Formats: sequence, C-alpha cells, structure tokens
Amino acid sequence: MTILAVGASTDLAPVDSHELKEFAALYEMPLLELGAVARERARQADPEGAITYIVDRNINYTNICVTDCSFCAFYRRPGHDEGYVLSNEQIGAKIDEAKAIGAVQILMQGGHNPYLKLDYYTGLLDYIKTNHPIHVHGFSASELDIIARVHKMDVGAVIAELEDAGLDSVPGAGAEILVDDVRDRIAKKKIGTARWLDIHRSVHEQGLLSSATMMFGAGESREDRIEHMLRVRDLQAETGGFTAFIPWTLQSDGTEMDGTPETTASEYLKTVAISRIVIDNVRNLQVSYVTQGPKVAQVALHFGCNDFGSVMMEENVVSATGTDFIMPRPMLVRFIEEAGFKAVSRYQDYTPVKLDLDWYCGCRVCLGRKVA
Repeated sequence: MTILAVGASTDLAPVDSHELKEFAALYEMPLLELGAVARERARQADPEGAITYIVDRNINYTNICVTDCSFCAFYRRPGHDEGYVLSNEQIGAKIDEAKAIGAVQILMQGGHNPYLKLDYYTGLLDYIKTNHPIHVHGFSASELDIIARVHKMDVGAVIAELEDAGLDSVPGAGAEILVDDVRDRIAKKKIGTARWLDIHRSVHEQGLLSSATMMFGAGESREDRIEHMLRVRDLQAETGGFTAFIPWTLQSDGTEMDGTPETTASEYLKTVAISRIVIDNVRNLQVSYVTQGPKVAQVALHFGCNDFGSVMMEENVVSATGTDFIMPRPMLVRFIEEAGFKAVSRYQDYTPVKLDLDWYCGCRVCLGRKVA
C-alpha cells in the first residue's frame, strides 16, 4: 500500500546554541547536587510536594505496523501470523475490567496500521463513549499522521473528527529524540521532528491537552537530549498544551537494537533532573518505573519528578522486550509513601480524584461541568 505525505511541516528554527551548551554542561554536576537543584525546582512548582499517579489501562488496539522502528519488539508486519486488530467488544471488555479496579481513563495506542480507516477510529470512540464511557487518552502523533496520510487529509481535520467522536487527550509517544539525525537512524520511516511538533501544536490549538515523552539511551548525544527538551519547552511556551513530560530509557532486548549499552541509573537520574530544570514551563515530570523499576523511580522523586505515572494494569510495548515492572495500586502507593511523599490519585488533567465527584473523568464534558 502506498501512503502519501499530507500537509506541510513548519521549518525548524535552530535551537539557541548558548542554551544547548549551558544545559548540556549540567551533566557534569555531581549527581546529588544536580538532584537537589531539580528537587527545589519541583518544590517551587508545587510547595505541598504531593506525588500524583493515575489508575488506567493501556489498550493496544493493533500491533500491525509498517514503520519498522529498530527499537520496537511489539509490532508485527502486515500478514504476520501474530498480527491483530482488537474488536470493539474486546476493547469494551478491557475497559470494564479496568473500571472495576477504579480506572479513570484508558491509554489507547497501536501500530501504524494503514488498513484501518478513519471510520474505524471514530466508530471505536463512539462505541466506547456510548457503551463504556471513560476518558480516552489516545492516538499518538505518528498514529494521527498515518490516518491523515491514508486519507490524504489535513491532520487537523483528522484530530477534529476524532475529537467530535470522543477523543479527550493525546499521548506524547513517538517523540523518541526530536533530532532528525537520531530519528533517521533509529526510526527512519517515522515522522520527523517538525511533523511531531506540528501535530501536537494542532492538538493544542483544537483545545485538547497532550503529554510529551523522550526515549533516550539509543546512542544519541547529551546535546541531542537537550535539544529535544528545548523543542518541548518552546512549543509549551507557544501553546501551553502539554500536561507532563515523561523521559524513559530504551529497552533494547529482542529488538534490532539488542546489545545497545543499557543506560545507567545515574544517567537516568541526571536526565530527569535536567528535564525539570530545562522544561520549566511543564509542571509535571513523570518517573518511568516501567523501564527503571520502582526503586530507581523512588529516587527520581527526589530528582524533580512529581508524578509516578500509571498503575497501568496492562502494558504490552515495553514488556515485549522482557522488561515488566507493572504493579498493583497498593504497591505503587506504598513506593510513593516510603519515599517520603503523599500519594494523590489524579485524572489526566492532573485534577485530584475526589470520591464525591463520581461523574468526573477529566474529559471535555466533565471539565465543562466542573467549570459550570
């Protein structure tokens, strides 16, 4: 199947070379000193110092993908015996299981499947909202891009149709490192830096919130990581639409990048601390206990992170590499409290879960009711 490019991407302005050099130099600071600076920045952003988390479920609606990312062990090419597309009913059953343990949203992502048309996505969203209502945090920038390319549509029009059908917010996946030299090496068929930024700009312009991620440890330089952070910071200054930044490390086992040196805990902690310092306009910085394990994640709470992520009763992408640190809610709360913090359950927009607001899931409708 031939997929045509649709829509022009904004040319990328170069990042400030002085800032790039200045922030990259932070990696040379002693680990504990850098952590103390980042923790103080987090305290200034939230003096109460609570650590948030969300109860949700990852639902990977398809693993069929034509992008062939070298770091992914999850995807299957079209025609593969293990390829799948979940039915609406299968997804509905997963939502009901999640809601039974208190889930307030689903995170719905899948492979770049060119055989799924826009009406699959709008029909699925309508089915969910009608039969299993819940906040849908779904469809990364690269998924939105392939829908637009299949239909030769502007991606903004795709986002508008999905929003009308019930999409509530957009995850930040597919960012990897927002430096095209790196992207061309590890994910040559994936959208470029400008396109990723353009799509999130369009998401924000249409009133939806999104998150931003960074996968590092794939052979990029420290300066590349800083450039990525600056790109996120600058778009946030323009739109204000990012709720959180989530840096996580490459898990290469079982992928084409198998054998890539593993990122050390020290390097991970320095990177999250620097993220807190550089991206000073995104309030929430999330740990990655799924890749680092809960003990390193506990330490990251003292290096500028203020969110422990998701209970995530299901996770298929990282776990396909053999890394599996999924934990039940009581255990997640215990790790937060043992690190010396108060654990607060939240919605996608970081509103705390309140038992007396049983109608509220953080979606656009609920936000309107809350304001009213």
